[in-house]
Amino acid sequence: MFDTFSLSVLLGFGAAASAVILVAGLRMTGLADQIADRTGLGEAVVGGVLLGAATSFSGTIVSITAALDGRASLAFSNGIGGIAAQTAFLAIADILYRRANLEHAAAELANVFQCGLLLLLLSVPLAAYTLPEFAIWGVHPASLVLVLVYGFGVVATSRLREAPMWQPVQTGDTRSDTPENDDDTDKSSKGLIVRFLGLMLVMGVAGWTVSRVGAELTDRLDVSASLVGALMTAVVTSLPELVTTLAAIRRGALQLAVGGIIGGNTFDTLFLTVSDIGYREGSIYHAIETGDLFWLTVGLLMTAVMLLGLVYRERQGPGGIGRESLAILLIYAGAIAVQTGIG
Repeated sequence: MFDTFSLSVLLGFGAAASAVILVAGLRMTGLADQIADRTGLGEAVVGGVLLGAATSFSGTIVSITAALDGRASLAFSNGIGGIAAQTAFLAIADILYRRANLEHAAAELANVFQCGLLLLLLSVPLAAYTLPEFAIWGVHPASLVLVLVYGFGVVATSRLREAPMWQPVQTGDTRSDTPENDDDTDKSSKGLIVRFLGLMLVMGVAGWTVSRVGAELTDRLDVSASLVGALMTAVVTSLPELVTTLAAIRRGALQLAVGGIIGGNTFDTLFLTVSDIGYREGSIYHAIETGDLFWLTVGLLMTAVMLLGLVYRERQGPGGIGRESLAILLIYAGAIAVQTGIG
């Protein structure tokens, strides 16, 4: 269907789908904060697991659709490129939060653990790429490993919040995760969850549209699928993370803001699992291009810097932001320059 549209109409569909993703993502932030308070799970856990997975849903649809079409590079780079973009969004949020370095103010052990988990998850596809090609029914064992490690991480993050073995030092700039006064934990959260799932469905449809537009643009403009995946579909489907992060900061839910980004990134690694299942021509880890591997290493580098920032907890850095945020933005800008041939 999309191949019959003119370029302007095609771009219009992409813009409309992007707007839907933005609006739905914004609405989901408030619901996630209320769910965190009513269930007692906390902002970092809900942000890292529920909100992170939900805002990544449209990206999941993009990757699985591309994989089913045999577009391995687009499917892979969409997930990995989204991780890089979302980490950069967190640095942008740090710029907008003027009271202190965001990583300092949102001190939460669950976020530190999730960041370490993300480094582990990103190492799995890199290891799969370096090993000989092997697949069972067309699926590489690394895809199963990703699911198992992610599942372990979700359980461990929840237990970590219930019985933490480490506690961040509280300072005058630290914002604690305190339930809102109007959110009674005795009230049922069923209605909130139903609305949340409804918004997820809407985002899924929008994500499918973005996938079709991205694939069509790749063919028409004769550009690299890796470039389209990492810098177009990944950024568009990552916009909910930017919107929800800024909205969470405005609400004062700093742990939710940081946890939503890091948790969304950990969930995005599962894009590779669904992509490998959908890609029927063998292991997707051995069908990718050099550009895809480039964005994988960029994601690893940016995540490592973020983890160091969460541990070091600098209160103020250059321009009122953390040095890790500045480094993350420089890494991302440099990666874009390299991929697009700028300079």
